[in-house]
Amino acid sequence: MSKKMPEVPAASLADIAFMLLIFFLVTTTMDVDSGLERRLPQWQEEQVEDDTQIKERNVFVVLVNRNNDLLVENEYVNIDDLRERAMEFMENPANDESLPEKEPKEIPFFGEVMVTKGVISLRNDLDTKYGTYLAVQNELVGAINDLRENKAKEKWGKSFSDLDPEQQDAIRDIYPSRISEAEPKKVN
Repeated sequence: MSKKMPEVPAASLADIAFMLLIFFLVTTTMDVDSGLERRLPQWQEEQVEDDTQIKERNVFVVLVNRNNDLLVENEYVNIDDLRERAMEFMENPANDESLPEKEPKEIPFFGEVMVTKGVISLRNDLDTKYGTYLAVQNELVGAINDLRENKAKEKWGKSFSDLDPEQQDAIRDIYPSRISEAEPKKVN
């Protein structure tokens, strides 16, 4: 007479597997990719006749070499000074001839305002450390954000993020985010 082997009850095996799956999904942390927040310009259907030549005085040149040195407007600068330099360039408070030109523009809530034609040009070497690249990006974007924040507090006494979307758009028109990134390349 042969003994019958006891069977493992398989009815609840699927339930147990499902519970384990849910447990691991709930307890596992997901890494969130960090990156640069950029707002792309609106698509324009018609061809806009634009002067493709930008005057040298309207371009704020920022170069980062493979040694992570920062060259701003042909002079070495510490990254801590970059934000202040970029803010001065984009605002041009004294209408300095060496800083970007301004043109009058009708802005809602503000009337006619002199708006800068300035563009920030960023180029880095292929061997630039990613941390340095991000730090430079943060300072340049931070300069624009600080100008917008200051304008919001000056006009409405509120933070830029607390404004209505129409008010934010008006300030964005005064201080546009014009950061041009050239393709990285090897520089000797």
